[in-house]
Amino acid sequence: MRKILIVGLSILCCQLSFSQINNAQEDSLNLRKLYDMSLLNGKSYQWLEHLSNDIGGRLSGSLNAQRAVDYTKKELETLGLDKVWLQPVMVPKWVRGAKEFAYIETAPGSTRNINITALGGSVSTPEGGAKAQVIEVQGIEDLARYGEEQIKGKIVFYNRPMRADLISTFEAYGGCVDQRYSGAAEAAKYGAKGVLVRSMNLRLDDFPHTGTMSYGELRPSQRIPAAAISTNDAEYLSGLLKIEKKAEVYFKLNSEQLPDVQSYNVIGEITGSQFPNEYIVVGGHLDSWDVGDGSHDDGAGVVQSMEVLRLFKESGIKPKRSIRVVLFMNEENGLRGGNKYAEVAKEKNENHIFALESDSGGFTPRGFSFEARQDQFDQIVAWKPLFKPYLIHYFEMNGSGADIGPLKNGEIVLAGLRPDSQRYFDHHHSENDTFDQVNKRELELGAATMASLIYLVDKYGISKNSGVSKL
Repeated sequence: MRKILIVGLSILCCQLSFSQINNAQEDSLNLRKLYDMSLLNGKSYQWLEHLSNDIGGRLSGSLNAQRAVDYTKKELETLGLDKVWLQPVMVPKWVRGAKEFAYIETAPGSTRNINITALGGSVSTPEGGAKAQVIEVQGIEDLARYGEEQIKGKIVFYNRPMRADLISTFEAYGGCVDQRYSGAAEAAKYGAKGVLVRSMNLRLDDFPHTGTMSYGELRPSQRIPAAAISTNDAEYLSGLLKIEKKAEVYFKLNSEQLPDVQSYNVIGEITGSQFPNEYIVVGGHLDSWDVGDGSHDDGAGVVQSMEVLRLFKESGIKPKRSIRVVLFMNEENGLRGGNKYAEVAKEKNENHIFALESDSGGFTPRGFSFEARQDQFDQIVAWKPLFKPYLIHYFEMNGSGADIGPLKNGEIVLAGLRPDSQRYFDHHHSENDTFDQVNKRELELGAATMASLIYLVDKYGISKNSGVSKL
């Protein structure tokens, strides 16, 4: 009996081994197929060209945002998906108005123009503009050091740069973005007349970078205008203030906050053949800022996500689980689309097991970051050798994406595509975020990398083992 048991176990082990080898071979071939199709016959670059050049910047609530909704819905319908629909969502409508203008004055008639752009959500300046002496600070915490006596009636110039010694540019961004988001609200408490914020950019150039800001609990009458200044002009102004402490800045903003308007998330689905009630999401945000055409942020993520479903359809891979592409509206200044999608999913008691977001630009993919339990992460890391031929090496527990964040529940795995980030903030939220700055091959590699991870998640599912949550 013992010999029979040993022989039986040996046969079972061999069968499991052969099964694992066969699965690995099949997976390798299917990943190769997805990469080949994206690189040789992809549509992501073509879609992005239309979004960027024919539509342009897609600020929430704008005509261009609606044109993008119509275009992407139509393109998804051509793919032969099982379902395509629009999910209504109310979004804020902020308009920039006429182009901003600013200069530095060192003496009557002695001026130098500077490059600025209104921060998203800023109020306008008075009709004649705002003019005052400038006080330079290195961050919000510096305000208390100067106090109301030195700040009142002046323009606060936040000049804390992104740290160039941090390899992760997103970490560098996170280290100073608070002065953009909350700088005006905090400076207003000390009686400041307005705010200029050094652009979130690692290089020196003439492109001011916009981005969302908030007045917190300030009443409308307390709100002050806020603008970003280019890094070149920030350096110039900082140097000038060391020798001309009474130099003044004039700036004129024409922005306005209007009532919320209706917009939409765009959703397409391939219904699963075996587990149709288990949902896998892949997506990016359809809105962008209006100062460029939003190619990297986040046109790239939109078209890569659309391409994932096209690759499944064209390759003949029939998913076991339902795979949805979700093109979220209003990530940039409200996250209304991500919140709405999660709200509806919860109302319908939908079982989402995995969500992948691309919102870090269309550069060369390096891997993924995850929010997951340890057992789930261990399962995914076991697939890493399949990505080695494509130079995808980064698999880390290190966040996911803003729009899929509201789906977090302790069970779902959230993931973010992580491209090389060194050039991302050269373009982020600026006039320099344009289609000509996107490399076709890098964009297509990203789409194939996303499709490959979705393929593996669909085939093997996600661990449901209980354990201590590391979300």
